[in-house]
Formats: sequence, C-alpha cells, structure tokens
Amino acid sequence: MTVPAAAPTLLVLDADPLPRLGRLTGRARIEHADESTLAARLPAADVLLVWDFTSHAVRRAWPGDGRRPRWVHTASAGVDHLMCPELAASDTVVTNARGVFDQPIAEYVAALVLAMAKDLPATLALQGERVWRHRESQRVAGTRACVVGSGPIGRAVAATLRALGVRTALVGRTARTGVHGTGELDRLLSRADWVVAAAPLTEETRGMFDARRFGVMQPSARFVNVGRGPLVVEADLAEALRRRWIAGAALDVFEHEPLDAGSPLWDVPGLLVSPHMSGDVVGWRDELGAQFVELYESWAAGKPLANIVDKKRGYVPGH
Repeated sequence: MTVPAAAPTLLVLDADPLPRLGRLTGRARIEHADESTLAARLPAADVLLVWDFTSHAVRRAWPGDGRRPRWVHTASAGVDHLMCPELAASDTVVTNARGVFDQPIAEYVAALVLAMAKDLPATLALQGERVWRHRESQRVAGTRACVVGSGPIGRAVAATLRALGVRTALVGRTARTGVHGTGELDRLLSRADWVVAAAPLTEETRGMFDARRFGVMQPSARFVNVGRGPLVVEADLAEALRRRWIAGAALDVFEHEPLDAGSPLWDVPGLLVSPHMSGDVVGWRDELGAQFVELYESWAAGKPLANIVDKKRGYVPGH
C-alpha cells in the first residue's frame, strides 16, 4: 500500500520479534533502526517506538544534532533506560506501557511469596535428591507486607496479596488516602514479613534498599524486587542474607542484566534469582504492540495521549 507523502514517519528501535503494526499500514511511514543507526535516523522521525526497551541507545543518541521526534513511546513501564537531560528538557512527549504488566507482576510476586512461605525451593531440591523430609511451612494469611511503589504495579501487588489474607501497607512518594509516605517506610519495614520493591528508578529511589534498610527489617522477613535493579545495593542484600539479617529474598531485576554467570549472587544462600520475567506472560508482546497502535491512533487524531510520563519525576503521575 502506498504511504501518503504527508504520513508521519514512525521509527522503531528494533528488538526481536518485531512489533505487529499492521493496523498502521498506509497511515505511517514505518522505518527501523538498531543501536548503530538510531542517531542518524532520529532527525527524520516524527514518532519513536522504543521496542528494544533494554537498550540505552536513545540516551546516547538523543543529545545529537537535528530535529527530534515529537513523541517517544517505550514498550516498558520504566523509562530510566532512555531518559537523559536533553530529552527531559525537550518538548517531546514520552509515554510508557503502563497497564500491561500490572497483574502479571502481581501474580508473580504472589507466587514468590507462596513459594518461600511453603519452602518450595527446598521441596524441589529434595525431590531431585530422592529425599523424603517432612517439614512445617508458614501460613501466609495474617502476615504483613510492605509494598514500596504506589503506581499501578504496586497497587496490583498489594491487592493480590490482600486476597491471600496478607495485611498490606502501600508506600509512595507522598502520603495520601490508602498510601503511606516514605517518612513511614522504616517503621513499616520493621513490622513486615514481606517487603516488595515495585518503585520506579529515580534519583530518590536509587539504592534505597541498602545495609541500613535491611538492618531495619525483621530476621524473619523476606524481600522481593520486581521494580528496577538499582533500587537495591546488591552487595548489601547478599551480606544481609549471609548474616541472616533477613530470612530470604527474590530478585527478578538486577543492576546489570543479564546477570553474569560469574556473579556471586547465584550462590547467595536464601536468594531466588529469576531473569527479569515477572511481567512477561504468553502474549505480552502482542499486548504491547496493540497498546502502542491505540496510542498512535489517538496521537494521529489529535486526541490526548494516555500514559504520559513526567520526565522530571521519571514516571506517570497521578497515582
């Protein structure tokens, strides 16, 4: 189909598999770039779709010469991989994939909580050794959780844990109805059986879970990070587990990904390691593609965009 000369140019920072954008055929001039070609192609683009949301190519390419896209959409909840001072200061609108990952991540957190409470890792290990060893497990209902991050993901995590009978406190940047402010975080951590990090990565949240915070937690507490890797000082977490300051932890996100085979985190006692998969359920890429197409249709029609990121804060405000 011939694309009208006036059709906007949509540039896609590729990742395999490519997004399904068939509904935009004839309505947009779709071009593709990788990390090596992005900088040269940015000036010709009206819209940039960051499909490869693990890449830092946008952050590197954006400060260059020439015009820049009017709208950037990332197929991820976090925007720290693409944000740079030049993009933050520009008139470009940035949107994210808010809403796609909320319930899958909440289910994943619930699975981790149940697995740790019921000692499933040990059960699987003993089965592999053909060892019959009866144990008692922990009741989840009636325990306490502190969920740090009051956005859609954090709220979905809190709701799912409450459905299991867990008394859950939600912590956000500022206190409001149903949400505790960060000034109460240490008090809530000291009472929690489960601590879940689901916050965006900002200058305020980077390294917030460090030796002091792990020292505040109960020796019986378990820690889960499904937010961003740099929320956690990984060496401090490893030391807290070795010293049994806390009872266990699960990390789905890391400072550097993929986690190197030589990383000491693989061997930390009581730590469950998963490869950044908590939000990735069957069909998730199709959902991301469909979400972008709907946003594009709104943008092309001059309608307000959903999921607009506050570029100074680094997340979608209003939650």
